[in-house]
Amino acid sequence: MPDQMTIATLAPAPLPRLGLLGYGAFGRLAARALRARFDIRVHDPDPAAGAAAAQAGLRAVSLAEAAACPVVVLAMPVPAFGPALRALAPLLRPGTLVLDVASVKEEPARLMQALLPGHVELLATHPMFGPRSAGDGGSAALAGLKVVLCPLRGRRWRGAAALLRGMGLRVIVTTPQEHDRQAALSQGLTHLLARALAGLDRTPAITTRSFELLMQAIDMVRDDPPEIYETVTRTNRHVAGLRSTLIAALQHDTAIPAQPPVTGT
Repeated sequence: MPDQMTIATLAPAPLPRLGLLGYGAFGRLAARALRARFDIRVHDPDPAAGAAAAQAGLRAVSLAEAAACPVVVLAMPVPAFGPALRALAPLLRPGTLVLDVASVKEEPARLMQALLPGHVELLATHPMFGPRSAGDGGSAALAGLKVVLCPLRGRRWRGAAALLRGMGLRVIVTTPQEHDRQAALSQGLTHLLARALAGLDRTPAITTRSFELLMQAIDMVRDDPPEIYETVTRTNRHVAGLRSTLIAALQHDTAIPAQPPVTGT
């Protein structure tokens, strides 16, 4: 019969704890993707969200219990960051890694650096995918998708990068400023076009392949919550200039005189 030492040696090591603040659409995706690697504790002020987390087999906990985890993930709309970080700050333990998953990076990075204590490590992240493109969050669905990391404070971000690469994700390391500059075009433009095209007839029988691909891209963001559109197009300071450039280009096109039709001779 094995002794107690052998039994203890054979027992699986407990998973590291992760506090997930926010259980909306992306919070649920994050939980599905990470639950095999972490003991996830969910905190969401919405009782319905907490109930959904419990129904999914996760622990719905108080803010204090979520904040006590070695890793804390902020999965909430950017407008909620200020109040949430002020409530979170006094509860965090030294060495905790705090990271966000917002669609813009400059403003969340500024708020985390300003409002969270110096004894915690900070990492701004942006998974460049959502529930539509990442499916169930499994390894097959995540393979090849991109995630942006913007290290702000501390060294534990390197371990996070290694974990994400191990999940099959392509990790891009940059600054919050460079992220927002590039995302204004790659993400902001998609949302602007989706809003502009929303009222058009989307089901013509006669289509080109290029039109079908355009509609597929629009469909990936068409049903995003309104706060995602607001964050991507309003909070990113680079999108305003892009919007003006796009409008000016369209106005320039309409100002070009139409060519007379070609008639037969």
